[in-house]
Parts: sequence; C-alpha cells; structure tokens
Amino acid sequence: MTFIDEHSDRFAVALLLRVLQISTSTYYAWRKRFADPCDRDLVDLGLLSNIYDIWTASGCTYGADRVHRQLRRDGIRVGRKRVERLMAGQGWQGAFLRRGWRGGSTVQDPKATPAPDLVNRHFTATAPDRLWVADATRIRCGDGVFWLAAVRDAFSNRIVGWKAGDRCDTDLILGALEYGIWSRDVRDQQLVHHSDRGSNTSKAFAAACTAAGVRQSMSAVGSSADNAAAESFNASLKRETLQGRRAYTDEHDARLTTFRWLHRYNTVRRHSRLGHRSPIAYEAATRPTTATLPQAA
Repeated sequence: MTFIDEHSDRFAVALLLRVLQISTSTYYAWRKRFADPCDRDLVDLGLLSNIYDIWTASGCTYGADRVHRQLRRDGIRVGRKRVERLMAGQGWQGAFLRRGWRGGSTVQDPKATPAPDLVNRHFTATAPDRLWVADATRIRCGDGVFWLAAVRDAFSNRIVGWKAGDRCDTDLILGALEYGIWSRDVRDQQLVHHSDRGSNTSKAFAAACTAAGVRQSMSAVGSSADNAAAESFNASLKRETLQGRRAYTDEHDARLTTFRWLHRYNTVRRHSRLGHRSPIAYEAATRPTTATLPQAA
C-alpha cells in the first residue's frame, strides 16, 4: 500500500493495482484496515508482503504449498491454510498446464536397432552421473514450433544438457547429449542414458555414447511410463512457463522463457523429492567431503 501511495501522484491507482496483480477490493480493504487495524490484520499484511516476494521470485509458479514451505524455511511460522486463503484473496495461484496440451513425439529410425531397457522404470540413482533420462518435446509458438531436447540426472533432477532447434532430429538429440558430456566431464562406464525410441536410435548417437563410455537404454515403443522421469520434466516446463496459455507469443518469447526457466530449475526451484532443495544445492549437500591428514609439524 505504501508503494501505491508513493506513486499515485504519477500513475492511476487502478493501473498500479493491475500491474501489482492486486484486486481493487483488497486494496481498499487494506486502506480501511490500515486506519484501524486489528492484530491479525497487521500480521496478514506482513504475510502478504512475504508471500508476494516468494511467489514472484518463483516466476509466479509456486502454489500455496511451496510458498508455505518457503515461509517455514525463512523462519515464519504460519499455517498452510492461512497462506492458501491469503493467496486466493489476491488471485495468486501456482502454475498449471492447459487441458488438451500435447507436446509431440520423436520419430524412431526404422533401420536402427534399439538399445535394451536397462532401467525398467526404476528412475533412481545413488550418485550423480549414474543415470540420465532424456526426451525431446515440441513447444508451440504463435509463429510455429520449436523443439527442446533435455538430459536430466536422475540423482538430483539437474538438467545437465539441452539443445533447442526447429526440428527433432539426430543433431538436436546428439547436441543435448554432447552438452551433458561436456558439462559433467563424463567418461564413465557406469553412466546409463535412458530415452524413448526416437532419434536416439541413430548410428551417430550410438557412436557418441560408445565414445564417451555411456551405456544406452531405451523404453518400449509407445510406453510413456517407461520414460516417466523425462516426461514429468516436460510437463513441469510447460505448466510453469505457459501458466495456462495455449502457446508462447513467438519463438523468441518461447526460447527466452524456456532458458530462463531451465536456469531457475537447476539453481532456485525447490524439488520435494530433494527435501525442497534445488538440484545444485542438493548435489552440493550430498557431495562427499575429502578427508585430509593434518600437516606434520
């Protein structure tokens, strides 16, 4: 309310409320309460400020549950239902995926021999770079589509490699793999790369895996459950960036929004499976420490 009062001489109050996503009734209710507030109203005003900061920092993707957990982590003791009530009063909600969205699928090379399924729907790993899951998804734009291929570490959920392009072909899939190999410096026979049977079946892709010491694994034809870990990432991407829209404005909007989200996904976004830590924070917390001997006198 202070911000609005400070800028109301330059901008209309209705415009400021629309930009801040605050309803008119709520604003004037605040003003009334501000003149003669009760203790609970004062607490709610403070909570709304904290909630708004957390919600906007998440790209307006966090719902009441994640906002509540972040408040608790910040040392603010408040009930989840209270957070939900306050957010609902402002029209602040978590991201959701529009019904009817279909991300598209890759096309298998009919001349290639697929790799066996080494995962069998067990999408867990005991350390980084033991199991990577990969998929490509089609992203709609106002002026067409573009494709995103991403490789995700099953241990920490971290996206270790990705590539965007106009077509879902071997170059796209191979580019995401090569980015992952480069970024993680992987040369380890223990690493399994699991995907569906799309362009990953190409000879060039198989050769790249062999050269890096990566074992290929592939799901059954037409079985999304066999690559569920990668599919869930695609759903989160579209749910949290589109936020109910059918498509992005244009390709520039889609690429910029996607890459910003990928950065936030690895560095900031909290994952419930990781104890509500980001993938990078989780890897840092679980990294083994090297014991050192004290220097001799």
